[in-house]
Amino acid sequence: MSTLPDDGARPSALFVCVHNAGRSQMAAGFLKVLSGGAVEVRSAGSMPADRINPVAVEAMAESGIDITAEQPKVLTTDAVRASDVVITMGCGDACPLFPGKRYEDWELDDPAGQGIEAVRPIRDEIRRRVLALLASLGVDPVAH
Repeated sequence: MSTLPDDGARPSALFVCVHNAGRSQMAAGFLKVLSGGAVEVRSAGSMPADRINPVAVEAMAESGIDITAEQPKVLTTDAVRASDVVITMGCGDACPLFPGKRYEDWELDDPAGQGIEAVRPIRDEIRRRVLALLASLGVDPVAH
């Protein structure tokens, strides 16, 4: 049984990590750009930080993606309910579970407190996983 909309609507994905300041923001940035708008993208955190991790912003800028305007957001039940795919990144049991939703857990190092040299491989792994997610959703990536 597919967990994606069959009514012609865009598939939607929610990226969740604890602070919504690094991993989930990078993943959302990649998905927005690489899907070319074909996927509705959300991100949230179980305990959002005050601001996005500046090293994550720098790492994404190196990839040509600007996430400076993003702000950490609190995880809500409505955000989970409205998403077809929920991807957690170390938020533990904070993410509510709904029947019929597709859940993935991406084990990734936390970029918090890391320098750019440590964040680049995390960024690159997130990009690889976002490309795999797009393939699973049947969405061709936009060249970037």
